[in-house]
Amino acid sequence: MIQTDSALRNIKVRFPGQIIIGKNSIIELADEIIGAGHVHVLIVTIDVLLTTIGPVIKQLQQKDIKVQVNTSITREPSYADIYSLLITASGQPVDAVIGIGGGSVLDAAKVIAAQIKNDQTINEIAGNGLLKKRGVKLICIPTTAGTGSEVSPNAILIDDTDNQKKGIISPYLVPDTVIIDPALTYNLPPDITAATGLDALTHCLEAYTNLFAHPFIDMYAFEGIRLIAANLAKAVSDGADENARAQLAIGSMLGGFCLGPVNTAGVHALAYPLGSMFHIAHGLSNALLLPYVMRYNAISAPARYADVARALGCNSLGTDLETAYAGVEKVSWLIKQCHLPEKLSDVGVPRSAIPAMAADAMKITRLLKNNPRAITISDAINIYEEAY
Repeated sequence: MIQTDSALRNIKVRFPGQIIIGKNSIIELADEIIGAGHVHVLIVTIDVLLTTIGPVIKQLQQKDIKVQVNTSITREPSYADIYSLLITASGQPVDAVIGIGGGSVLDAAKVIAAQIKNDQTINEIAGNGLLKKRGVKLICIPTTAGTGSEVSPNAILIDDTDNQKKGIISPYLVPDTVIIDPALTYNLPPDITAATGLDALTHCLEAYTNLFAHPFIDMYAFEGIRLIAANLAKAVSDGADENARAQLAIGSMLGGFCLGPVNTAGVHALAYPLGSMFHIAHGLSNALLLPYVMRYNAISAPARYADVARALGCNSLGTDLETAYAGVEKVSWLIKQCHLPEKLSDVGVPRSAIPAMAADAMKITRLLKNNPRAITISDAINIYEEAY
């Protein structure tokens, strides 16, 4: 049951200093760097984007800005990846870090920006509120829609010692400037469009139905659900649909706003073992579990899940619970429309791994505590079985 005194609960919302939204708005990046008087920037991105961002890099270099480009983040980043990137970046003083890419790249860029002039180890900053400072400018430009990492105070890294995903949550991870350029997503493949879009939907949905939901965040979460549900299938079927891409980008950003003050819950907790044990992409992991956790939770928060159903485009039915279940079916339909795998067995997860996955999920207490219905290890096993 959602806490009835949620409006009285203190929350802290950290927004980026500036958000620039619009088609081809990446061209404003040079002004952000040059105007601030920075002389050396580190761009964290991926190889496939180098041609796209080439003109911006050239523009910076023509203004005597030294540009170092790193494309080493090709998966969900680990502690070792961050330390390796820091060593690579240590040759020259860095004034600003720019992350251009999906959630993994942005999370890495955020941590790198925090660590360049920080003597804390990653172990010392893992957790909530443990990072003490950030000494360089941070700009994030997402190319998926998406993780919402571009506006959130969170970064997720894999701890190499136990293969567990660890969260770093700090206001110092919120970027100074965010550029939302839907044009950067036009060439995103349909499967990545679908998976990242469902990740964004999950952020909004889990924030709205969260045990600690808050009215101020509800408005972002609800609108994010509405925008993503109305536009995701369109963007998957036609990647050049400019309106659908723009609406998805905004919906993803709204989901990112939810991640600091409220955060996610059971879907993400159960999805994490799919990534750590089987290297299944984060968005797809969430999509595989979302309908099943929704159905499990609906009985404990029927009014909230009925609201979700209406944001998804469903009509109200006889009771809140009936409407809520219609929302579950709508999400299942959306996943099917996006041509994503619908079962764990479809992505090669062996049934024999379910007990170990459930045990791993139980370790994600920072998210499980937010779930509107308690999830025990036997509940987790049953949810995985239903999703199998």
